[in-house]
Amino acid sequence: MQTLRGTERVLHFASTRGARRLLFASSGAVYGRQPADLGHIPEDYRGAPDPTDPASAYGEMKRLCELLCVKSGVDCVISRGFAFVGPYLPLTDKFAVGGFIRDALAGGPIRINGDGTPLRSYLYAADLAIWLLTLLVRGKPSTPYNLGSDHAIALADLAATILYASGDHVPIEIGQPHMNRGAVRYIPAIERARAELGLTPRIPLTSALGKTIKWARKLGSVESGLRQPDRNSAAKPAAA
Repeated sequence: MQTLRGTERVLHFASTRGARRLLFASSGAVYGRQPADLGHIPEDYRGAPDPTDPASAYGEMKRLCELLCVKSGVDCVISRGFAFVGPYLPLTDKFAVGGFIRDALAGGPIRINGDGTPLRSYLYAADLAIWLLTLLVRGKPSTPYNLGSDHAIALADLAATILYASGDHVPIEIGQPHMNRGAVRYIPAIERARAELGLTPRIPLTSALGKTIKWARKLGSVESGLRQPDRNSAAKPAAA
């Protein structure tokens, strides 16, 4: 509810202060689980979060906030973010890519919680900033734009690419399939942003991972939250 109240307050402020444009940061979670036979989710996909799943609350809240934006009378552009990588990404189990980088730099192994087959995509932070500014300035009001990369990669391949980008040589431990896991894939279609605004991912994934790893190493293990190797106890598996 705090998200809804916060959105209402921002919209009220924008309306009373005569703001010309507003960019709302929504999420690809508004689509709910991506069907296995749908390679990329377009903005006109009519799926929705499962109301019986407690984990769907975030997506439902974003859907309601989008509705508030459209009905507010303020010129709102809606960006539906997917997954990103770059400096300041928390190197924790909350994000699979962050957990994998942490494990690699800590001496391994990289632990995948699951069978490594789910598909994700990652847009680098510099591209993210360019996209957000472009959407704010040139995006169509009350129009959603997917924000992310359309280059799919399996989590097992992501772990291997992180090792290649880092130059490290540590094992990758792959778990078992989850009977009730989330979406098998989470990949946006970005034709609207590409055709209308000329937006496209410019930093390849390997380069994006390399830049993120370089930042984490420079920041240092304490500040970046890198897990120190503990050979006497098992580390918590990375989220998949």
